[in-house]
Amino acid sequence: MATNPPAPAAPAGNAPPAPEQQASKERKRKKMLLIAGAVFAIVGLAWLAWYLLVGQWYESTDDAYVGGNVVQVTPQVAGTVVAVAADDTDRVKAGQVLVRLDPADARIALEEAEASLGRTVRQVRTLFATTGQSDATVAQRKSDLERARADLARREQLAAIGGVSKEEVQHARESVEAAGAAVRAAEEQHTANRALVDRTTLEDHPDVRAAAAKVHEAYLNSARTEILAPVSGVVARRSVQVGQRVAAGTSLMAIVPLANIWVDANFKEGQLRDLRLGQPVTVEADLYGRHKKYHGRIQGFGAGTGAAFALLPAQNATGNWIKVVQRVPVRIALDAQEIRDFPLQVGLSMRVEVDTHTREGERMPTAPAPAPASAKQETAVFDALGEAADARVAQIIVRNGGQPIALAKDHGGR
Repeated sequence: MATNPPAPAAPAGNAPPAPEQQASKERKRKKMLLIAGAVFAIVGLAWLAWYLLVGQWYESTDDAYVGGNVVQVTPQVAGTVVAVAADDTDRVKAGQVLVRLDPADARIALEEAEASLGRTVRQVRTLFATTGQSDATVAQRKSDLERARADLARREQLAAIGGVSKEEVQHARESVEAAGAAVRAAEEQHTANRALVDRTTLEDHPDVRAAAAKVHEAYLNSARTEILAPVSGVVARRSVQVGQRVAAGTSLMAIVPLANIWVDANFKEGQLRDLRLGQPVTVEADLYGRHKKYHGRIQGFGAGTGAAFALLPAQNATGNWIKVVQRVPVRIALDAQEIRDFPLQVGLSMRVEVDTHTREGERMPTAPAPAPASAKQETAVFDALGEAADARVAQIIVRNGGQPIALAKDHGGR
């Protein structure tokens, strides 16, 4: 009887795992899942604790850039450029000469104005002298009238007794009438002369003041052929060239006062809820990295989003509308000493973090706030020109016989 051959033994590699091994793997997997879940739970709790204790009090953005004033240098008079004394990247001081224009025409106009002022002063002096002379003339004519009246009275007495003829008496009456007419003419002339100088002095006479104003204007035009730096800073965007004919108001170059800069941080609209004026800010510059931090405070909020003031603002009413999270610029004033120690340039990227622990006050102030000292912009480099012009006018008046005190007081510091 035939017997079946024995079945071949299964390979050792394909043998089903033992129940003990499978249970061990399941335990390891569950353990890893528990550990991972515990780690995620710990991380989540740690983040929640950090947010509740720290994170909720801070708002940050890396959409922030250094801003600053760009002061345009423009001529106040037209002319031809004969010298350029500053170039891009040069550091200049307030009052430094940057550009010179050809001064020939301005000097000629100044000389003509000075000559006109001197002539006017002498003419007004003549007016005052003529007024005094007319006073004497009126007195003389009145004296002649009194003498003619006395002569007429004597002749009338003599005519009553036949001492003189009636013709001589008539001649005396005509002399009285002529003397009276001379008095009236002298008084009218005196009134006319007095009207030209009444209630005024030589230095304060309208003609003198008008001529002095012409000298003042011509002197300023002559001095303005040297174009001065209105503020201290670094020159940028120089476009002027020697030999160029420039008109008043033409932009020649710009000066950026890097000592007076700020940061414009563009926060998302959802981040503005807790921001207030005066809140402390920590700023990092990509230029120096995280090891250098600047400190400042919120100075103000933009009146609208960046898109609202864009060159081509979005027209959401057309129907092709996609909601985009908007950003609002927030200005941050920086510590001046830190800027001096670690200079910044306009346009550099910054990272801003605002501490919102202090949330008193309105989000958008309704009353005007005093501007910080760093926000004030003014220059005094042109004041000296007005003072020098006043001194020039005073010298001309003195040389032509006047007193400059009243005029200098009126025009001082123009």
